[in-house]
Amino acid sequence: MCKHRPTCPSAVSPDREAARLTVHHPEQGWSLLCNGVLLFEDTGELLPDGKIVAPHRVLPPAVAA
Repeated sequence: MCKHRPTCPSAVSPDREAARLTVHHPEQGWSLLCNGVLLFEDTGELLPDGKIVAPHRVLPPAVAA
């Protein structure tokens, strides 16, 4: 899928999020990377083979009441 040099990480690489953006829709909360990964605003991912990667953002610690 990636046509530039050096090529981007594949969709199964641990660093797949480092691939270049091909389509970006921040108003809809998603971006398409050149390796075919759909990256969502909440850091979840949809891989080209249909596998889902759960969101992995770091949440701030809860504030004690």
